[in-house]
Amino acid sequence: MNTENDALLASTPACSLAPERGSLSHLMRARPGAPPVEWLFAPGFTPYAEALAFMESRVEAISAGRAGELVWLVEHPPLYTAGTSAKETDLRDPRFPVHKTGRGGQFTYHGPGQRVAYVMLDLNQRRQDIRAFVCALEDWLILTLAAFNIRGERRADRVGVWVQRPEKPRGPDRSMAEDKIAALGIRLRKWITFHGISLNVEPDLSHFTGIVPCGIADAHYGVTSLVDLGIPVTMAEVDSVLRREFEAVFGPGDSHRNGA
Repeated sequence: MNTENDALLASTPACSLAPERGSLSHLMRARPGAPPVEWLFAPGFTPYAEALAFMESRVEAISAGRAGELVWLVEHPPLYTAGTSAKETDLRDPRFPVHKTGRGGQFTYHGPGQRVAYVMLDLNQRRQDIRAFVCALEDWLILTLAAFNIRGERRADRVGVWVQRPEKPRGPDRSMAEDKIAALGIRLRKWITFHGISLNVEPDLSHFTGIVPCGIADAHYGVTSLVDLGIPVTMAEVDSVLRREFEAVFGPGDSHRNGA
C-alpha cells in the first residue's frame, strides 16, 4: 500500500481474513514508553462537517509530529453518512442530512444516543497492519459489551458487531435473527487512522429505517442498542467502560478532557 495516499477499510471484515479471528489485536498495543493516548469528550452535538475538519487537522498534526494520538468521543445530530462503497439505492428516505465521507463502508446513521468514537492512532508507532487495527477495534467493542453482560460477535460475511436475537423470526434458511449494535469504518493516511466506531446506547432505532444500514437488507438482520436489549445505562457509564477496555486493547491513555 502506498501510505502517501489514503487507504480505506474494505467492506470485508478484516478479522475474517486472519488465520485466527481476533488473534491480531495484540499487535496494536503501544510500544513501551510511548506517550499515552489523549481522550477528548465533545459536549453537546457535533456537526458532522466540523468533525471531519477536526479529524483532518489532527491527522495532519500527528503525521507532522505536532500532536499525539487521540480518541475523540462525540454525539452527532441525526444524519446519514455514505462511505466509499455506498449505493444510492440503499438511501431509502433521506429524512436527515446525508454526508459523503471518505471512510470505508456503506450507509450509516449517526444521531443522539449513539456514542461515536473517532480514533486517531499512529500505526507507524504501533504496527502497519490494517487487519490488526480493525481486529483491535472489534475486540474493544466486544469487551465493552461484555462488561454489560452482552455477547457481541463478529461475522465473516458482515461488518460490525452483532448480537443474537433468538426471540425474533429466523431467516429463510432458519438462521438465527441477529441485530447490529456497533459499526465501524476507518480511513488511514500515511498510517495515521481516523474515523472509527459507533456504539448504539439509546438512539431512536426508527431512524435507521431511512437507509439500508451497511448494505444489509435481509429481514432477520436488524439494529439494536444497549437500552433496547434491556440495559438501562447512561452515556457516561458507557464512556467509562469504553475508556477502560480501550486501554486493555491499545494501551494507556491520559486524563479526560472536554472540548475540541
